[in-house]
Amino acid sequence: MSLTTSHFVPFDREDVWDWHTRNGAVVRLSPPFAPMTPVKQAERLSDGTTVFSLPAGLKWVARHDLSGYRRGHRFTDVCVSAPLRSLSNWRHVHTFADAPGGTVITDEVSTRVPGSTLTGLFAYRQHQLFEDLKFLRRMSVYTSPEFRDAEGGPRSLTIAVTGTGGTVGRALCAQLGTAGHTVIRLRRGPVRRDSGDKARTWNPVDPDPSLLDGVDVLVHLAGEPLLGRFTESHKRAIRDSRTAPTRYLAELVAASPTCHTMVSASAIGFYGHDRGDELLTDTSAAGDGFLAEVCRDWERACQSATDAGKRVVTIRTGIVLAGTGGVLPLLKMLFSAGLGGKFGDGSIWFSWISLDDLTDIYCRAVVDTALTGPVNATAPHPVRNAEMTQKLARELNRPAFLQIPALGPKLLLGSEGAEQIALANQRVIPTVLESLGHTFRHPTIGDALAHELGGEDLLGSRGSAP
Repeated sequence: MSLTTSHFVPFDREDVWDWHTRNGAVVRLSPPFAPMTPVKQAERLSDGTTVFSLPAGLKWVARHDLSGYRRGHRFTDVCVSAPLRSLSNWRHVHTFADAPGGTVITDEVSTRVPGSTLTGLFAYRQHQLFEDLKFLRRMSVYTSPEFRDAEGGPRSLTIAVTGTGGTVGRALCAQLGTAGHTVIRLRRGPVRRDSGDKARTWNPVDPDPSLLDGVDVLVHLAGEPLLGRFTESHKRAIRDSRTAPTRYLAELVAASPTCHTMVSASAIGFYGHDRGDELLTDTSAAGDGFLAEVCRDWERACQSATDAGKRVVTIRTGIVLAGTGGVLPLLKMLFSAGLGGKFGDGSIWFSWISLDDLTDIYCRAVVDTALTGPVNATAPHPVRNAEMTQKLARELNRPAFLQIPALGPKLLLGSEGAEQIALANQRVIPTVLESLGHTFRHPTIGDALAHELGGEDLLGSRGSAP
């Protein structure tokens, strides 16, 4: 089996080539619906090695072939180790050619994997690269003057990030890397010196005073996952993992001579779990309930950095649609088993954001001084639960005729957890971002689901998958 496909991108060939050489490119191009996760990226496109993890602890190893390398024009990777015979006979040639107004990228794959399977994988790669390059072009406009180099372009920053093992953290670190920034991962455990990553050990309750030495921006994502039954111990872990660690980091930012910006995660839980049809903007009042209290304290924990004159941005995140984590894999499993359906009458509001749009917002918050204070990170078009389930069923080609009573979520999350998360009724809009002319990659939920679940078409393809 084989696949040959070409597509055009309106960017200079050298810029497109350089993007592929940067740390994070493999992560950005790996489809979330494929059962393989990159754990090591090749240091060189000429002869480096990339390693992917597979289910059951297996690995897939690809090595770049020096004989198929021509700097700026072509690189080739071949499989040197795979658990399945269908994967072991893999050769992928990436070719970059000048074209009027941009670059034509051609992918030629020889493998035993069925060509029909490859089409979805390469459609994702094409869309992801195209959108990432377009976002970098927008970033050149978003970037404030103090973050530009002598030629006026965006300069490389050193950015420390917590929560790098999570779905959002992995995607964001990769995107910051392909934007040319240096990423320092702040990890709670011992740092492996052979991992190839720049990392520092972070003690959330007693951080080293030198933790942010040489750092320009801190992005703070870490926190106990919300999904799960809202037992007293789980609620305590949710609160304790957010308030005190954030306060200690804010104090370090306040004292740092180099770190001028703190971008901290928050959530739309700030507005309370049931605001009906009220349009919730970035300036709307806080709501009631456990998550509203947590988010309020979480944001207040940044105050010392604000008092010190540092720029602080708190990203109030909606329900993240990501194929590798969060609520979407769970919904996919239920719909695939024929158990999908709307909650009750389907009228509750679902304020969502695609993973790539969320990381775009974080990247912009790093370099755009127009962003400060609370920012709603939600898509511009929230939908009701009935529409969300209809779009998901269509994408998965599965039925959605069930009406799930409130008892279902309560059995999984408990009464309070279901009320605060699964049955939350919040109509949130990104007023601040829209006022700044922010462009969303996936303004509609159908586009976001297609990207995360493999439903996109090839861009300007020519070739065949026999």
